[in-house]
Amino acid sequence: MKRLIAASLATLLIASIALADAPSTFTAAKTVAKNKVFYDQASTGLGDLYCGCPWEWVGKSGGRIDAASCGYKTRAQQTRAERIEWEHIVPAWILGHQRQCWQNGGRKHCVADDPVFSAMEADLFNLYPSVGEVNGDRSNYQYGVVAGGAAQYGACTTRVDFKARAAEPRDEVKGLVARSTFYMYDRYGLTMSRQQQQLLMAWDRQHPVSTWEREWDSRTAKVMGHHNPFITGERAWTLGHKPSREGLLSQLPTRIAARPSAKAVGSGLIIGNRNSRVYHLPQGCPSYAKVAPKNQEIFSNESAAIAAGYRMAGNCR
Repeated sequence: MKRLIAASLATLLIASIALADAPSTFTAAKTVAKNKVFYDQASTGLGDLYCGCPWEWVGKSGGRIDAASCGYKTRAQQTRAERIEWEHIVPAWILGHQRQCWQNGGRKHCVADDPVFSAMEADLFNLYPSVGEVNGDRSNYQYGVVAGGAAQYGACTTRVDFKARAAEPRDEVKGLVARSTFYMYDRYGLTMSRQQQQLLMAWDRQHPVSTWEREWDSRTAKVMGHHNPFITGERAWTLGHKPSREGLLSQLPTRIAARPSAKAVGSGLIIGNRNSRVYHLPQGCPSYAKVAPKNQEIFSNESAAIAAGYRMAGNCR
């Protein structure tokens, strides 16, 4: 029994250390990704995400592309074509537009007021070094099939269709971007179109997990405290996949996590306001009884309210 207890405590300690190392901001995530995940990848044959180009690290998290060695040709933005940038495989724009904070003031508002958005933006399973120009051209476009036309970036086979607002990555990383996208949508309860699901499921089947992808997952898990289950094989995406939403509950603000549940403070339920997208507790929130019945959405606990995209009213004590 003592050995079992000791083993359990050791597991908890390791997990707590890993979580303590997980970055909480995008700025911190870039530095952590460089030092703990991609530290030896700059000069390997794997290269950056979209073009497979090697680079030289510069500064805390930046880099300079060796375009000649990978046959990269600048399309239009010379400065960005020369540097490494950190690509969100699922763009921050897509992450934010499924959060109420974005509607209230864009990305800056989300960073300031929404801990779930900050966690998504800093999630290392969604970050990968990329040629800056291709990162900029990809913008917030969904992945798709881009057919025909001349090469846009020399020997780099990633293509962007600006008219259709779609980007097709090179074959070598199609499976990787699919499994990273599945992870983000699953962990943070995002909504994906049927067409996008079908495309990424096809890429997942056609391009199995590589040796490097498993290593990437292993290194990232040591920092984040968990693996990408779509890489390890613990989880598989099917049409109509029901997200786990694990990231929503693990990133609750301290002031909320420390509060007792609604059941503990009384028999009243939590009331959300559909117009303002804020929720009120039965105790400590002056406006609890002032939400018009037609605007009310009822929740049994705060986790459910947050998972639905609500935030606690600012005048709650």
